Amino acid sequence: MKYAAEIQTYNDALVAADSAIANLLAQTITENLPGAENKIWHAHPVWFLDGNPIVGYSKLKNHVRLMFWSGQSFDEAQLNLHGQKFKDAAIGYTDVSEINIDDLKRWLSKSVEIQWDYKNIVKRKGILERLK
Repeated sequence: MKYAAEIQTYNDALVAADSAIANLLAQTITENLPGAENKIWHAHPVWFLDGNPIVGYSKLKNHVRLMFWSGQSFDEAQLNLHGQKFKDAAIGYTDVSEINIDDLKRWLSKSVEIQWDYKNIVKRKGILERLK
């Protein structure tokens, strides 16, 4: 399984430490979300299930932020960077050694089981409904 070439281009444009984080995230996400569409969306890598954004990452000033669109519903203490308006939650990494693969796989599993409908958020005028 391979992710989109545009994601590799994004990862390669980062400084070495951040690129290592991004490459491990992309590889692990792709392996654990088989069949998920992946592309650059709103300027950063995102994986989708049935058109619904599930997980993505982006380079912020001080870290690489791994975000799950429905992460606040996962009940995971490490996903402590919460969005204010929606159901997203995230974690920040400054070194590839900080990534716990078992945690990441568990969160990815939860991202399939627990989903809020972001795909239709505009149609519903900003109201989120739970899909799963």
